[in-house]
Amino acid sequence: MASEEASRPDYTEPEKHEPTHAPTPRPEPAPTPVPPPAPPHSGVTYTLVTEPDQGLQAIYDLLSSAKKSIDMTLYELSDTQVITILTTAAGNGLAVRVILDQNNEKANNTDAYTTLTAGQVQVHWANPAYACTHQKTITVDAATSAIMTLNLTPADYAMTRDFAVITNNPADVAAIVATFNADFADAAITPPTGENLVWSPTNSRAALTALINGAQKSLLISQEEFDDPEIESALEAALKRGVAVMLVQENLGGKYSSVLNALKAAGAVIAIYSSRTGHYIHAKTVLADYGTPQARLFAGSENFSADSLGRNRELGLIVSDPGCVEGVQTAITTDYNGGTKF
Repeated sequence: MASEEASRPDYTEPEKHEPTHAPTPRPEPAPTPVPPPAPPHSGVTYTLVTEPDQGLQAIYDLLSSAKKSIDMTLYELSDTQVITILTTAAGNGLAVRVILDQNNEKANNTDAYTTLTAGQVQVHWANPAYACTHQKTITVDAATSAIMTLNLTPADYAMTRDFAVITNNPADVAAIVATFNADFADAAITPPTGENLVWSPTNSRAALTALINGAQKSLLISQEEFDDPEIESALEAALKRGVAVMLVQENLGGKYSSVLNALKAAGAVIAIYSSRTGHYIHAKTVLADYGTPQARLFAGSENFSADSLGRNRELGLIVSDPGCVEGVQTAITTDYNGGTKF
């Protein structure tokens, strides 16, 4: 299944979201919906990083700020600057741990695995019980986390629409750390959701459908993959109750034209991108009711696909932070205006 950064000219091995013989995910308790975002707390911040506009300096700075520890879970890692920061931190006595996907991306991640291991970083191949570990998260000093839509692969940086949200929310960071500890040991866990977190394969489908079902005015969405019938049905129901739906979709090779035709017939307005050599829609976002006090934003690693929501390890979050909301609205609206109308 071709997806993500696969078919670019500078890639030799395509990304696959579905292994030929995908293992059965480790059984976990029934999913529970993520709670609505809590009111702002004193001292809690959310910082949006918008790619390709801003570059990776904020991510490098976050990693370099570590005083005690770095935990990182990634689908793909080839950024040598990141690898150098990690090995330098480990050499200076910090506890540095990295989980890398192996079910889909072991070949592409092996160089990073080898270099990090030689540099005293504790590296763990991700739990094979998941179809893949598609999560993209960095936690520094068990106090600040970056929850990202992007992989740390420089070949993508210049042309790919992506976001990261950096937060020091204590409940969310503690939940991310607890889940990392379990995943690093291949231990079963139902990840705690903190105040804002959206995990696959446990609560992501419930949280995203609840976000869509709760929209009263508008939905602005960006997606790389879209083949999940439940999400499609939720959007069609939103359109029927008068919610304006604007979708920016990567549709390389017309792969998602069937669902896009259905949504267009139901009243959605859609712009597509379909080339690996130009601007590429890799961000996974849902912005509900922009411009109202009820505005809520999802950003994370989850695609609108059955594998992403039901079989992978993934992480996103739902927040109401005005800066994050405004930044995503600006970027995805720009992408809509620049895309090919479907």
